[in-house]
Amino acid sequence: MTELRTFIAGLPKVELHVHHVGSASPRIVAELAARHEGRSPVPADPQLLADYFVFRDFAHFVELYLSVVDLVRDPEDVWLLTHEVARELARQQVRYAELTVTPYSHVKRGIPAPAFCEAIEDARRRAAADFGVELRWCFDIPGEAGLPAAEETLRICLDESPDGLISFGLGGPEIGVPRPQFKPYFDRARAVGLHSVPHAGETTGPQTVWDALRELGAERIGHGISAAEDPRLLAHLAERQIPLEVCPTSNVRTRAVARIEEHPLPRLIDAGVLVTINSDDPPMFGTTLNDEYAVAADLLDANPPQVANLARNAVTASFLDEAAKRRITAEIDAYLTTHD
Repeated sequence: MTELRTFIAGLPKVELHVHHVGSASPRIVAELAARHEGRSPVPADPQLLADYFVFRDFAHFVELYLSVVDLVRDPEDVWLLTHEVARELARQQVRYAELTVTPYSHVKRGIPAPAFCEAIEDARRRAAADFGVELRWCFDIPGEAGLPAAEETLRICLDESPDGLISFGLGGPEIGVPRPQFKPYFDRARAVGLHSVPHAGETTGPQTVWDALRELGAERIGHGISAAEDPRLLAHLAERQIPLEVCPTSNVRTRAVARIEEHPLPRLIDAGVLVTINSDDPPMFGTTLNDEYAVAADLLDANPPQVANLARNAVTASFLDEAAKRRITAEIDAYLTTHD
């Protein structure tokens, strides 16, 4: 496994399911907590954050996640967070990432939408120059905040329309947050050319995935692991090659899956579903994208060519243009050749 981990560490990658705030490293979370000391329960000591990020269930995870969101108080915080996320992605040989960003959470805490978008855009451009990693945005609705959040998220998309924005999503809890109610917002987002990438089927059953496909026009599904329970849904996803953004460690840490050994990743792959490997909220879950590839490789008993194929899947499932897809795929192929 040591040799495979070394292979994974150097493998060129694309990351499709990673949250903006959820990617804040312990160092950055601690720095933000120190900046706003006394106004947050988040520890200002990186060593204490591992204990802080122990989740009883998905609802507790959302509660702690929002406590970190509370640390992002001004555009300077936004810029720092975004630039540092890119730095960490580049360390893992990520060439391109589609970050899930929740502007509503920051705007309602007092950061004006234009200033928020200006900060992430400036950090995106600097990251490309500094680290060679290209970032794009999925602006997502925090489902727990309901339809007002959907309306505001769509308004920010339409009014600000930052250059890096490519998709429209839906995150937060699935239980008690039906997907169909968000159809009008996804319809309007898709009408202006944004791709549809809602979360579905992580902590709820296959019907949530069906709803995301039928009601929200989903082109990719965030998580989607409960599809493994529905043979008809598996066949549908496989036939149409609708990608799933799978995050194995996240599913265990939020208690969506009881144990990593029980993760449905092998069943999804065996059914012919186009699966991508992602990290979700890596520091909060004590993982990295490299670690997630190693976890996936272990679950699948995969060799380097098979791991490289997972990396190709992410390129295929991305919203990159065809020339960029060919370029990164060629880089993966060349890297594999040097490790034959």
